[in-house]
Amino acid sequence: MEKKTMIAVLLLLIVSSNELTRVESQGVGCYDSCSTGCVNRDTRLMQRCDRKCQIRCSPDRSVTGAHLD
Repeated sequence: MEKKTMIAVLLLLIVSSNELTRVESQGVGCYDSCSTGCVNRDTRLMQRCDRKCQIRCSPDRSVTGAHLD
């Protein structure tokens, strides 16, 4: 009985490991991700949001020093 249980668990692990999917990076940068959220009918607000994205995603910002509003 114990042997059958071990075989069943082993088969279950094999089946579940085959169904795991891996998420791969699409190469989308910080600026692209940020500016996607800037869509607005008011062009002034859209430009303001875009400028914030430029500042937030500038190469001068360090990863540890960056914070999200």
